[in-house]
Amino acid sequence: MKLGVFTVLFSDKQFDDMLDYVSSKGLEAIELGTGGFPGDAHCKIDELLHDEAAIKQFKQKVADRNLIISALSCHGNPLHPQKSVAQPADELLNKTIRLASKLGIPVVNTFSGCPGDHENALYPNWPVSPWPHDFQEVLKWQWEEKLIPYWKDKNDLAEAHNVKIGLELHGGFSVHTPATMLRLREACGPAIGANLDPSHMWWQGIDPIEAIKILGRENAIHHFHAKDTIIDQQNMNRNGLTDMTDYAQMKDRSWYFRTVGFGHDGKTWADMISMLRLMDYDYVVSIEHEDGLMSIDEGFTKAVENLKPVMVKESVKEMWWA
Repeated sequence: MKLGVFTVLFSDKQFDDMLDYVSSKGLEAIELGTGGFPGDAHCKIDELLHDEAAIKQFKQKVADRNLIISALSCHGNPLHPQKSVAQPADELLNKTIRLASKLGIPVVNTFSGCPGDHENALYPNWPVSPWPHDFQEVLKWQWEEKLIPYWKDKNDLAEAHNVKIGLELHGGFSVHTPATMLRLREACGPAIGANLDPSHMWWQGIDPIEAIKILGRENAIHHFHAKDTIIDQQNMNRNGLTDMTDYAQMKDRSWYFRTVGFGHDGKTWADMISMLRLMDYDYVVSIEHEDGLMSIDEGFTKAVENLKPVMVKESVKEMWWA
């Protein structure tokens, strides 16, 4: 298993400087944004896609630092009811899949998207209650008319390019739990899996270790983010899980993101890493730092320090004791 980082953190650094900095921290992998919400500071997709010389140089710079690229990430909403939002996200996903194939990167990360509630809607509709029954009708329409047809096509595209798609289970999008992840995978194909981020499990009341079990048994974890969350029970009692308080108003929120080890202890993170290995995930743990209480450098550094002791680096070849 390798420790990496989602380099959107270092968007202010030039590509070479970012690589040097990450390498100096003893990491082995980077996850790069190609656009959408993560931006494209370190991976200009249109400059690389049709330029073999640029691709060769790009790959060499990464290899020279003894790094690998774990995933390309283009988080957006390709199912947004407004075409001006959905179409660029869809085009970016297609390009990112093709570039990942050219670079030999096995995973593309994104969101499932969230449609509206009818063809002429203006905004996404995220149903989270089974009653009144209107929400069930919305959910049925979204899955049958939008989600499944769209992701069936993307599954086929990804398979044709020998790439897997890691959907981040995130509130506000149609795939946000292990159950919705497995429903989409069953309907669309095995190239569709999870970019599992425990931080989004905790605030939904889901134990990430159990989520790893549920998804891991179906071989449905394609990538893993390392980010923590803290629950403020007093605010939770007031606002509930689906808290709409702005992220910047941390004192008033039910939950907020923390760097690794500052929401849950080292034993919890060790148990997660161990469960990943038990479920045959032997790829990259990619740090994502969105802690509003720490600077980029401090939050990232503490995440590295807290994860290194619990990472499982060597797989067991045989059980010598039995």
